[in-house]
Parts: sequence; C-alpha cells; structure tokens
Amino acid sequence: MNWDDLRIFLAVARAQRFATAARLLGVDPTTVSRRLSRLSEQVGAPLFESVGSERHLSEAGRALLTHAEAIEAAVLAATEGPGQAAALAGHVRLSVAEGLATSVLAPAVPAFAARHPAIRLDLITASGFLSPSKREADIAVMLARPRGAQLRASELSRYRLRLYAAESYLARHGAPQSREALREHRLVSYVPEHIYAPELDYITEVHPDLAPRLRSTSINVQRTMIAAGAGIGILPDFMAASQPELRPVLDGDVAVWRTFWLVTHPDTHNARRIQAVCDWLSDVTSVG
Repeated sequence: MNWDDLRIFLAVARAQRFATAARLLGVDPTTVSRRLSRLSEQVGAPLFESVGSERHLSEAGRALLTHAEAIEAAVLAATEGPGQAAALAGHVRLSVAEGLATSVLAPAVPAFAARHPAIRLDLITASGFLSPSKREADIAVMLARPRGAQLRASELSRYRLRLYAAESYLARHGAPQSREALREHRLVSYVPEHIYAPELDYITEVHPDLAPRLRSTSINVQRTMIAAGAGIGILPDFMAASQPELRPVLDGDVAVWRTFWLVTHPDTHNARRIQAVCDWLSDVTSVG
C-alpha cells in the first residue's frame, strides 16, 4: 500500500462521498474510484458499501481505518519541522448538540482556529448524535454516557435548564404561580416523535400533563419563538443568557439538570489533533 491511496481512503471515509472527497483532495472522482479499487484489491474485500448516495465503511473498511489513521498520525508527526512542535494538522469531526454548538462553541471557534490553523474542524449538529464506534465522528458530545460500546467517555460539563418567557409574553398573560398553572399557558417544546434522546424530554419532568402547542425539532427555533413572546419553554441557561428579553419562570421551583459527555474512540483518542479539540472543549464548556 502507498500512503497516497490511504489518504484518499481516509477522505472518502470521512466525507462519505466520492465527489466531496475528490474536491477536498483536489483530484477528480475517477482518480478516487480507481485508487480505492486498487486498495480494495490489496485488502481482498470491498472497503465501502453504497447506502443511497453515500459510501459507508464495510467491515474491512473499518478494520483498515484504524491502521490508516495511525499511519496518518505518524506521517503528520514526521513532517513537523523543528519549530513546529506545537503545530497540529488533520481533520476532526465533532458531533454536538445544536444548542451547545450555537451558543458556546461557535463563538469560541475563532480562537481555536487561530491556535490550530491546520486542523479542519467539522461541527456536525444533525438530529441524533453520530457514533465514534461506527467512525461516523471522531468526537461526540452526548447527553448520556454510552453503554455497551467500546468507547472512552468522560463527564464534560453539567448544565441547568429552566422555564423562560419573554417580558412581552408575561406582560400580556402574567406569570404562572405553580407548575399546574402552566397548563393554562402556551408552551413551547420539542416535537415528541422527533426527540432523538430521552434526555431532551424536559417538559414531562416539569409536569406530566403539559401539552405544548408550539413545537420544533430545533432548540434554536424554540429559543427564537420564546424570545419573540410566543410562549413559555425550557431552555439551557447558557442559551437564554444571550437573550436579555427572557425571564426565568417559576425560578427556584423548576430546574432540570443535564450532563454533557465527551466520547471518543480508543483507537484515536490519543491522536494529537483529537486531544487538541478535546482540550478546547474542556476549556469552553464550563456552562453549568
């Protein structure tokens, strides 16, 4: 095997599309296909399976990925010059909740990019967390510690959620004085059938009989609706802090606590680019 073929293999494994990988590498898709065919012949098995328009790693591909990433790390270390001991390079895919990415990570990205200009960082906020065990992501910040998977997980940060409403809503409708009184108010929350983690089902912890009338799969949309005076909803304190028009409701009575978990794959946990992102996450997520 030569390193250039493995480099193309890594690009497709991460991008999951030939065309995207080709564009990132500056080659044409035909070259990507040809190189991967040669690599598959050397391995003796297909490296990818087609799922719609995407290419997902096969069992042989997942086995090769571990070795290819180790070689990549060695190549990056070998090409550092004497004055580049602190320099890091490579691609890191970070799967993270939308609210944390928007309110905490995105504002901190400029400082990270200035410190590590050669790291290409993907912040992936699709519904549901991508799995490091399936190599869908290098790092995942999850709402629950994963069970049964051979992953490394550590507590990243605890945070509080409270009921919030805009001053304009409270001026029109008044503030509820009890949890039961919330049933007389217009509530904002998630669409139940699209809640991808049980930890997001906050509303039932407040009162089992609450039925939100305004719902969205996006916490950012919920925050915008609440700030615009549409109703009362549950938000993390770190998201509400940026909206001066929001006021806590039933403060001192209603508080929901959650934990962010930092999850990595043991094969890549110690890679310098992975550790650089993990250290950054630890620094910026003191949001409790």
